[in-house]
Amino acid sequence: MLPIHEVIGDLKAALADHASAVLVAPPGAGKTTVVPLELLAEPWLGGGKIILLEPRRLAARAAAERMARTLGEPVGETVGYRVRMQSKVSARTRIEVVTEGVFTRMILADPELPGVGCVVFDEFHERSLDADLGLALARDAQGVLREDLKLLVMSATLDGAAVAGLLGDAPVVESQGRAFPVETRYLGRDDRLRLEDQLARAVERALAAETGSLLVFLPGQGEIRRTAELLEERVRRPGLAIAPLYGALGPREQDAAISPAPAGVRKVVLATSIAETSLTIEGVRVVIDCGLARVPRYDPASGLTRLATVRVSRAAADQRRGRAGRTEPGVCYRLWDEAETRALPAYGEPEIRAADLSGLALDLARWGARDPAELAFLDPPPAAAYGEAVALLKRLEALNGEGVLTDHGKALGELPLPPRLGHMLLKAADSGQADRAARIAALLTERGLGGRDPDLTHRLEGLERDRSARGRDARALADRWARLAGPSGRADRVPDGILLAYAYPERIARARGPLGEFQLVSGRGAFLEPTEALARAEWLAVGELGGGERRDRILLAAAAEAGDILAAFRDQLAEEARLEEGPGGLRVKRLTRLGRIVVREALEASPDPALLTAALLDQVRREGLGALPLGRGVEALRARVAFLRAAGEADLPDLSDAALIERLDEWLAPLLAGQRSLKSVPPDALDGALRSLIPWDLQRRIDAAAPTHFTAPTGSRIPIDYAAEGGPMVEVRVQEVFGLAEHPAIAGGRVPLTFALLSPARRPIQLTRDLPGFWRGSWRDVRAEMRGRYPRHVWPEDPAQAEATTRAKPRA
Repeated sequence: MLPIHEVIGDLKAALADHASAVLVAPPGAGKTTVVPLELLAEPWLGGGKIILLEPRRLAARAAAERMARTLGEPVGETVGYRVRMQSKVSARTRIEVVTEGVFTRMILADPELPGVGCVVFDEFHERSLDADLGLALARDAQGVLREDLKLLVMSATLDGAAVAGLLGDAPVVESQGRAFPVETRYLGRDDRLRLEDQLARAVERALAAETGSLLVFLPGQGEIRRTAELLEERVRRPGLAIAPLYGALGPREQDAAISPAPAGVRKVVLATSIAETSLTIEGVRVVIDCGLARVPRYDPASGLTRLATVRVSRAAADQRRGRAGRTEPGVCYRLWDEAETRALPAYGEPEIRAADLSGLALDLARWGARDPAELAFLDPPPAAAYGEAVALLKRLEALNGEGVLTDHGKALGELPLPPRLGHMLLKAADSGQADRAARIAALLTERGLGGRDPDLTHRLEGLERDRSARGRDARALADRWARLAGPSGRADRVPDGILLAYAYPERIARARGPLGEFQLVSGRGAFLEPTEALARAEWLAVGELGGGERRDRILLAAAAEAGDILAAFRDQLAEEARLEEGPGGLRVKRLTRLGRIVVREALEASPDPALLTAALLDQVRREGLGALPLGRGVEALRARVAFLRAAGEADLPDLSDAALIERLDEWLAPLLAGQRSLKSVPPDALDGALRSLIPWDLQRRIDAAAPTHFTAPTGSRIPIDYAAEGGPMVEVRVQEVFGLAEHPAIAGGRVPLTFALLSPARRPIQLTRDLPGFWRGSWRDVRAEMRGRYPRHVWPEDPAQAEATTRAKPRA
């Protein structure tokens, strides 16, 4: 009997009485494989499914196999799993173990999660981006669409009260773990030795002093490989098996690493942090912990995600130490001094604070949320990183200028790929190259596929030659991606370098200086070893970079021709007039740039002083008003003035782009005196110059006739979109305008607002400029449909006489 059985009754009672619960149980309690099986017969589940989320594919497969063995069934019957490149489920499956990313795709595809009665978030303390997003989406779906859906968050080391508060003060159930005593021995760290050398020595010492198998924690794949080579050289004894364990291994190799060692064999498992949680490796009673982990760190300024080697948290160190006491008393060797433990951070940093948020931003746009604040996150995404993610999605044409999902963005959302790679795949499909682009995407998402050659062409050839199960699964997955991209268009040959550049346009690079040295479009330096064939290319499209202080190592790239790059990215070429000090005084150098890379340059004759202002005015005429740092308030004011002018108030000044550009000499030229760039013009001065074109009395008239917000009967202030097609529009849930018997109008009552009426799930119901007519007319049909889909919400027969509300009906 496992410790978790002692609190199962409390957990069942909590879920029977509440929509959500939190279970805090240390490693060894049995929560992962016991709780889902125990909940299957609960009345509130009503025969529905349980979805169990795991942070890694290995953990998901292992949990499903352990539960299936408990039931005496094969995986795919009562218990199944869905992970990237693999799934084993059937019509009889009632417990689906899925990775967190798979769940995100499930709930985005159908927010109501039909047939699912409970979602269990396991190992939530790891705080992955997908787990945070999945919980936020599930919580929102539970509140709006599925009040009967149960949510259970399980963790070994977590502030249960914080999560409980996020879930509406959900009850917290705590279980004691079952762990055998583990003796901790501190070996210190010798900075004169490589990490691999010290780990190999620690392994030799432990093999000589202890019995049982060993689990050794290392930062990454490279250290694992080098440590394995050292041990092969130094430890020559029969009955010893060295087993690597990391995410890029195939399922067969991973299963071999975590399976019990044969009789008479001692196993040394060399693992990354993948082995910290959710796994029990039979026979392990010795842990050797280097105290380091490799984590991704995203730099919004460069658009690069780099792997950083960091000290583990105290919680992670305790998790690792606990691996030695899962089945019997054990020993943990730590490669640091005991005093250093107190200096470790208490918990690891949540991924949402340091990750590329472009996928999160795309998922939120698909959900219908324009702002992360609309959902409940334990840690909100950082504003700067989220803003950069939105900007990237706009560059990828996934969002329009207002941040609304485009048709291209919807197509990106349907692909199980990061936005950059999805964009590459869709662009390639237009030229009949979806199959090739999908293979490239497989290489970029699955580390180690196709070898380690930096040349993309060679890596793709290696993938085609790979006859392992992992290679076959990767090719099959790429084929599915290509099919999802839709029917291919014309069959044009697009070079691999251009395909790769579609995903990472800021990583286009041009040779500079010594052989192997390159400059990226972002301006950062990168390099290849001079002996690499790619080092002789003039242009590269770079897919992977290794972090450095001032420059990065190019890990994967493809050669490209200058003409192909300039043709494919001509819309990103920028013309710039740069002032320089020359022999004859000030001169203008006109540059054509792709990002920070100068493609062409030409000198003009030395200009007179007036030419400086004229050059800046020409830049605005060429690039439009977007070249100026205009504030949002001014842009909104311009849209309102444009509306009122169209509504008949022709005496208001024309603030359209064309009109303002025509009058640049009047309002902008005075601000440019003595300036050498548009960026140096203060935004406040620009705003003041534009507002000065509108007399004060007209500004007051504009505010009265074209308000910025509509106030609903519920008191909600909803922005009016004056740029909407068909006239000023308000998007509002239909329940918030119950009781309106007259249709609101603006412009002195002459122009009715367009109401985009939404369902409780913020799905479009009706577009109307005649609300009373809608109540009398098609409301009956809409009501009949909506009552069936959203029975928890109010759907009165006569909404004109009903009370507006923002809430669902209370529970019976």
